[in-house]
Amino acid sequence: MTDLSGQVALVTGGNGGIGLGMAMGLAEAGADVAIWGNNPTKNEAAVARLEATGRKVHLERCDVSDEAAVEAAFAATLAAMGRVDSVFANAGTSGFTPGIWELTTEEWRRVMGINLDGAFFTVRAGARHMVERGGGGAIVMTASTSTIHGAPNQPHYAASKTALLGLTRAMAVGLARHGVRVNAISPGWTDTDLTAAGKLNDKFVHNTTSRTPVRRWADPDEFGRVAVYLADPSLTFHTGDTLVVDGGYTIF
Repeated sequence: MTDLSGQVALVTGGNGGIGLGMAMGLAEAGADVAIWGNNPTKNEAAVARLEATGRKVHLERCDVSDEAAVEAAFAATLAAMGRVDSVFANAGTSGFTPGIWELTTEEWRRVMGINLDGAFFTVRAGARHMVERGGGGAIVMTASTSTIHGAPNQPHYAASKTALLGLTRAMAVGLARHGVRVNAISPGWTDTDLTAAGKLNDKFVHNTTSRTPVRRWADPDEFGRVAVYLADPSLTFHTGDTLVVDGGYTIF
């Protein structure tokens, strides 16, 4: 297993779901971990679980759609941890609309503000730190399989996640000379708070699992090893890529 001892990883939305799964994997591989989250109850539970690994854990309550809040949270993270070697821009939200004609501008901007603007504010701060510090680093964005298949009731969600892939590629090229690798993850159906309503719909679960070759949804903890791989400082030639982790959903 990759040894991340001496590394510091930041995971936004690291208080639950895929974010916590990634944070746990990173901590178990030896990294100290900073997580950002907005829910006090989830924050406390996540910190307790992460501290059980024996690693140093830092928490910031942060709304990533707020530019000033992100800058303040990153500065506080640096003050507490000393450095950041990998940034996982994972915080996100979902949205639903019966049809594009019913999607309000307010709802469009809400989802874009968290999923796209929030990721941009986060990775911009991370990139600035890594370039100024020198020595490279890793930046990872959580996208979605909605960047591949049509999501008719989530056009704003799909648009925000697809935009992250363009941002990933642009940053990968621009930061390569600084030794900073930039990649994305596109998760398939995963059992998280964001998919809780769908998990209660037996027909929906049947339809999605029957289209997934491994015949189940993912557990968030399965993304821990994926995060460790992407944070591995020895993988200096892997950048500008999107890892689709979906049990085969998008190829079946």
